[in-house]
Amino acid sequence: MNSYAEYYPKAREIADKIFNHPELGWKEHATGELVEAEIQRLNPNIPIEHFCGTGLKVRFDQGRDRTIAFIAELDAVYQPHHPQADPDSGAAHACGHFTQTTVALSLIHALSTTDALSQFTTNVVFIFVPAEEYVDLPYRQQLRAAGKITYFGGKPEAMKRGVFDDIDLAVCIHAIGEEFTKRTVELNCDLAGFNFKYYDFNGRASHAGFDPFSGVNAYSISSLFDTATGMLRQQVKDTELIRFNPVMIDADMSINVIPDHVKIGTDVRYLNLDYANTIMGRLDHAALGAAQALGGSVDITTEVGYLPFRQNHAMNAQVKTVYDETPAIEDIITDRGAIAAAGDIGDLGFMLPSIQISHGGFHGTIHGADFQLVDPEFVLQILPEFVMHSMQRITQHLDTIDLYHRPYADYAATLAKMEATAQ
Repeated sequence: MNSYAEYYPKAREIADKIFNHPELGWKEHATGELVEAEIQRLNPNIPIEHFCGTGLKVRFDQGRDRTIAFIAELDAVYQPHHPQADPDSGAAHACGHFTQTTVALSLIHALSTTDALSQFTTNVVFIFVPAEEYVDLPYRQQLRAAGKITYFGGKPEAMKRGVFDDIDLAVCIHAIGEEFTKRTVELNCDLAGFNFKYYDFNGRASHAGFDPFSGVNAYSISSLFDTATGMLRQQVKDTELIRFNPVMIDADMSINVIPDHVKIGTDVRYLNLDYANTIMGRLDHAALGAAQALGGSVDITTEVGYLPFRQNHAMNAQVKTVYDETPAIEDIITDRGAIAAAGDIGDLGFMLPSIQISHGGFHGTIHGADFQLVDPEFVLQILPEFVMHSMQRITQHLDTIDLYHRPYADYAATLAKMEATAQ
């Protein structure tokens, strides 16, 4: 029995505990405590660094010049209809993060009980990050207003705080939102970036029956904007994976009053930073034009979400070699290209070489009320061993990888550029 099979019963126990006690981002206190207790049980002498309230960082130091990190996400998504959802917060592990955490613990067990560390040419770090899911935004706005965080996402906040300053390469895993008849992994699937745009259309209230002539209808302005965005889609390049979906998120309206305020929000998903700025500028111009056409005004706010994720193909080439030598994993996807889903691994990938190995083993819709782990042996026993061998091989072929490391200032400047509006 190897290390992964030996740890499998404990891995299932911990995965079940986390799955049944989900916590939203920046609130993963019980999850963080459980993970910390297990790390201390597995390796009482290893130091544990705390960051961002619930985040944990563990280092297996070999005195090497380079360091590879495995990253696991602690948080759940908001899905109140899931059978295992927290009844108070609506949190549910409908995105598979509970297995990321458990796989990380299986890897720590292997490094602590075998000679696996000797197969690395680097130091090895485990980073358990909070708040990957972009949810519960009013709470995060409160944290930002109180000066407790700058970014809504856990990885960008950790980047700002220097958690990744000593990291040269990063490896993540993630559930695939599909079901497979064979045990499957996926490589080289890029993710979109996204921003949120908010348009506060301001008019002037008046009596809708007696004196509509004195009013400026904010709802009409928003409708004109919606029409403009629909026509704008014809000018958007198909190849750029642009998505926007304007919806009304707030309004001051009554049947007999000309509405004086309507708030429209939309995400803008994209692959190319420069083209995203172009599209957001066009949306802003449409909003300004709609407001000016009907005599109102608009306040525009941009909330930068996550940057697009470009997988590091040189790292994934080494993972593909490990797959070829792993008959227990029966199938692989390498040609999907990019999808419009997003994650803050894109922000980390901007800073340093990163990959995300996706995998099956689940039933139902990702982020849906029916999402469940159905092949725990694959996800909690076979996959950790595959990830370990992949990380080892990556470090044994560092000469094939461009080990760039952008400073945080470059990242901050990139976001600041995107936050500028057409106004």
